[in-house]
Amino acid sequence: MPDAPASALRPLDLGEGVVEISRRLVDVPSVSGDEASLADLIEAALAGAEHLELVRDGDAIVARTGLGRPVRVVIAGHIDTVPINGNVPGEIRTVDGEEVLWGRGSVDMKAGVAVQLKLAAELVAPAVDVTWIWYDHEEVEASKNGLARLARTRPELLAGDFAVLGEPTAGEVEGGCNGTLRVVLTARGRRAHSARAWMGENAIHALAPALERLAAYEPATIEVDGLAYREGLNAVAIGGGVAGNVIPDLATLTVNYRFAPDKTAAEAEARMRELFPEYELVVDDASEGARPGLDAPIAQEFLRAVDAVARPKYGWTDVARFSALGIPAVNFGPGDPSLAHADDERVPSAQIEHCERALRAWLIGG
Repeated sequence: MPDAPASALRPLDLGEGVVEISRRLVDVPSVSGDEASLADLIEAALAGAEHLELVRDGDAIVARTGLGRPVRVVIAGHIDTVPINGNVPGEIRTVDGEEVLWGRGSVDMKAGVAVQLKLAAELVAPAVDVTWIWYDHEEVEASKNGLARLARTRPELLAGDFAVLGEPTAGEVEGGCNGTLRVVLTARGRRAHSARAWMGENAIHALAPALERLAAYEPATIEVDGLAYREGLNAVAIGGGVAGNVIPDLATLTVNYRFAPDKTAAEAEARMRELFPEYELVVDDASEGARPGLDAPIAQEFLRAVDAVARPKYGWTDVARFSALGIPAVNFGPGDPSLAHADDERVPSAQIEHCERALRAWLIGG
C-alpha cells in the first residue's frame, strides 16, 4: 500500500468547502480492506455533532437524526476504493477549461461521500429524519460488503422510507440497477504428452464453444418500469495449463452476466446453465438487481426537488440491498461513472457543488 500523504493525517474539517473536503478524502488511502484510517477520521469529524446519534460497526459509520419526523430517508456511500495507481494524493486540475478534482476515488465515490458528510454536519434540523451511512468493502465480493453486514446484524439502522446512494451519476438520477452474476465454467480432459496429443483430450480446447457463444452474444435491452436496462455477458478470466509439453486436463472460464432487474439472480443462473449445458458451472458471486422504484411518491418528489430525469443504472450498486428490504432507492452523486476506477479518475468541482446544493434543498424543503 502506498504511503499516505501528510494531508491524510490531519483531522477532517467539515466546515471547509465540499470540493476541499472531497480532496481531503481522496488523500486518505482506503483501498478495500484498508478503510480504518478514513473511518476513524469520519467518526472523529462527526463526534461533536450533538444532533446526530453516532454508531460505528467495524469500519462503517452510521449517523442518525432523531427529530420525530414522519419520514426517514437513508443516504449512504461507501468509503473504499479500488487499488491506487499513482493517483493519490488528490489534485485540483484544469481539464478542457474546467476545474476538476483528480485522484483515486474522486468519482467512485469520495466526492459523493464529501457531499454527505458536509450535509450531515450542517443540517441540524432537516425536514425529514436522516440516517447517514458510510460503509466499507463495497468494491470487493458481496460477502464482505459493509452495508450487507449492517443489514444482517443491525437491520434497524437501515430502516427508512426512501434511500439515496451517492454513487456517481454525473449529477443525474439513476434508478435501480442491473444484477450481477459471476460463474466459473470447468472443462475436463485427459493429460498426455503434447508430442502425442491424440492420446489426450485438451481441456482448454474444450472451452472453445463457450468462447464462441460469448463472442456472438448480443446483449439484450430490457425495459423495466419505464427505464431501459442493457445487459452484458462476457468472459472475464480464463485459466488452465500444466506445462509446455503437456496436454491440459483441466481449464476454467469465468463469465460475468450483468442482468436486467426484470429477473432474479436465480433466474440469471438458470439462464447461464441453459446457455452452457455441457460444462460444470459453479456460481462464484451473485448480487440481485433492483427495479427502479420510481413510482413511489417520495421518489417522484426527489426527482422534482433535484430537477433531474431518471435514467437506468447499468452497473450494480447497493440500491439493490435497499430494494430487497422494500425501501425505494436511487443513485445520485457527482462524477461520470465511465471514469470510475480509471487511472485518470476525476470529477468537475462544479458537479460536486451542484449535488450538495440539490441534496441540501431537498432535505431542507422536505
